[in-house]
Amino acid sequence: MSCCAVGAASMTVAEGGQALPASEELWLASRELGGGLRQTELSVPGVHCGACIATIEGALRDRPEIERARVNLSSRRVSIVWREEVAGSRSDPSEFMRAIAERGYQAHLFSPGVDAGDDLLKQLILAVAVSGFAATNIMLLSVSVWSGADAATRDLFHWISALIAGPALIYAGRFFYQSAWNALRNGRTNMDVPIALAVTLSYGMSLYETIGHGDHAWFDASVTLLFFLLIGRTLDHMMRDRARSAVSGLARLSPRGATILHPDGSREYRSIEEIKAGECLMIAAGERIPVDGRVLSGTSDLDRSVVSGESAPVTVAAGDAVQAGTLNLTGPLTLKATAAARDSFLAEIMGLMEAAEGGRARYRRIADRAARYYSPAVHLLALLTFVGWILVEGDIRHAMLVAVAVLIITCPCALGLAVPVVQVVAAGRLFQGGVMVKDGSAMERLAEIDTVLLDKTGTLTVGRPRLVNAHEITPGALATAAALAVHSRHPLASAIQDAAGAVSPLACDIREIPGAGIEAKTVNGVYRLGSRDFAVAEPGPESGQSEAILSLDHRELACFRFEDRLRPAAYESIKALGRLGLSTVILSGDREPVVAALARKLKIANWHAELSPRGKVEACAAVAEEGRRALMVGDGINDAPALRAAHVSMAPATAADVGRQAADFVFMHSPLSAVPFAIETARRAGRLIRQNFVLAIGYNIVAVPIAILGYATPLVAAVAMSTSSLVVVVNALRLKATVPTATGGAEILPLSLTASRTTA
Repeated sequence: MSCCAVGAASMTVAEGGQALPASEELWLASRELGGGLRQTELSVPGVHCGACIATIEGALRDRPEIERARVNLSSRRVSIVWREEVAGSRSDPSEFMRAIAERGYQAHLFSPGVDAGDDLLKQLILAVAVSGFAATNIMLLSVSVWSGADAATRDLFHWISALIAGPALIYAGRFFYQSAWNALRNGRTNMDVPIALAVTLSYGMSLYETIGHGDHAWFDASVTLLFFLLIGRTLDHMMRDRARSAVSGLARLSPRGATILHPDGSREYRSIEEIKAGECLMIAAGERIPVDGRVLSGTSDLDRSVVSGESAPVTVAAGDAVQAGTLNLTGPLTLKATAAARDSFLAEIMGLMEAAEGGRARYRRIADRAARYYSPAVHLLALLTFVGWILVEGDIRHAMLVAVAVLIITCPCALGLAVPVVQVVAAGRLFQGGVMVKDGSAMERLAEIDTVLLDKTGTLTVGRPRLVNAHEITPGALATAAALAVHSRHPLASAIQDAAGAVSPLACDIREIPGAGIEAKTVNGVYRLGSRDFAVAEPGPESGQSEAILSLDHRELACFRFEDRLRPAAYESIKALGRLGLSTVILSGDREPVVAALARKLKIANWHAELSPRGKVEACAAVAEEGRRALMVGDGINDAPALRAAHVSMAPATAADVGRQAADFVFMHSPLSAVPFAIETARRAGRLIRQNFVLAIGYNIVAVPIAILGYATPLVAAVAMSTSSLVVVVNALRLKATVPTATGGAEILPLSLTASRTTA
């Protein structure tokens, strides 16, 4: 049943009984793109692999009215761009949902507030627990049987194992059974089909042997196989949930609504979805801008970190453009909306993140396409084995046992563990160094990079300005400036307070002028602390440092210069990246002189300043077009689209929530040495992954012929499969015994140690 159902009268029913919204409802829910095109967003909860993506996109592209269709694996959403008319007739969007339903997938209109992912994760965790509990108990019973229990005891233990395994397979294996049945019912296959067959036949043959008082049963092999496969599916689901959380966190930056000012002077609070372009909005200090607009009246400082990533507030006044998601800090503003919420700057960033995630899914499809050939190959191999043994011996029972052994021994557990087990060990190694891994596949991508793109504020620097010329300032001027600064929350005012230490506020008429500075009227005259224009009423030269002027009656008393502090180990880390053979680039939204000064200090030749979020995404795209693979390291909300678009990404723990959620890695300690440390660990992990693939493939080359020739029972097949998995795990554990070092022998120590020997 669609969650968007509005009643039976407005619904149609697809094959299989799924209720679909009517065509008119889908028309109203679609978005007009212009040029006779519309866009519809549908939620498809059943998508969980690349084969699902290929099936749905193929079904939609077969329809003549569809221009393009893209499935996002993380959000389980399909975006469809379609023509309003085809061959002179009006398109019927309900046919899109019908085409999806005919492939065995349920679909409904996408709603940002509806997400069943948490329920599915709970079900998967329960299934892992049930199968693990059952496998442990059956294994204990099997040990007694292997130890030489007599016939009566053996039969009793087999029946107890059957009673434990049966419900466990039904409950925990339902994910594979449902997926396999859905694929077969719609005339296709997937990796769940051979898994379901192997588990079912193994249990069936074990039950047959138990009924016939046979010596061997393989209930332990069935349930243990299911247990390991469920662990992999649960981890995969958790990774996708984390990918979706970045977009969800960004959406929370947008307020629920705003106050509309009507021409007659009346006011009305309206939800953000109902705000239209051209309407006047009132934004109080402390509120976020809900939609893109232009200031009609008022002056204020805006926190534009969502746009530029810089911590310094920016002054806006009448006529200035403002973007959705920016925070109004100091004064009330009246705006004129220039775009609806879904066309705003914040929506654009979310769209960039969605597009980058959809593009990344193509890497997964390569492996999934290979897996599609594996499934029918295993079926054909088991069938040919079964037929061959019937022709040779004529014994159906023995032929079935050999076929089941082939299915079990060809189960891709070792091949499936080749990557994740190394990722788990590497994740533990990184955790010891203060680096958290959010996406298991990210380590594989991190090992492939040849370029490092670095944000400035909050990444190369700590994002907190400090006074650098305190020794040039007289104690009296510093004390006066600090007495004024204590009345402001501006970052530069805080830096002056930190430099001065304990101060006493001035007892006089003091006011803060948004975007200008602080003014105090005393018996000695008017003190001002702020921009040069405000303090002395004359412009100054462009500088690579921020500055604040203290004046008395427009006469300059002192010039305070500030610079952002380098992140600990920044210089050493840039050198380490060079030794690793990586090129380094700075991408910043800050002013050109500031970025140029930092680049000279760190000896980075390639840098770009005054970049918007889209500009950073385009820089990532330009690197990719040159055939290079980039690591993006950033911390701001404005960096989130670039973090998504890059080949792999990293953020410090001090980053904005959206930046941390969008990144593949998060480093917890202050030093930037986490970046080369993680790269070297990932490269070592990549070498171990390739070794594991060789071991897993070599196992199949040796074991499969043995099983086909009848020398392996299902029990031996299960043991061989487990042994191959164990070999892969032991090889991966070698990573824990190594200490990654940068090229040239310079050791990259765990961050807690590095911090003690570096300076800002």
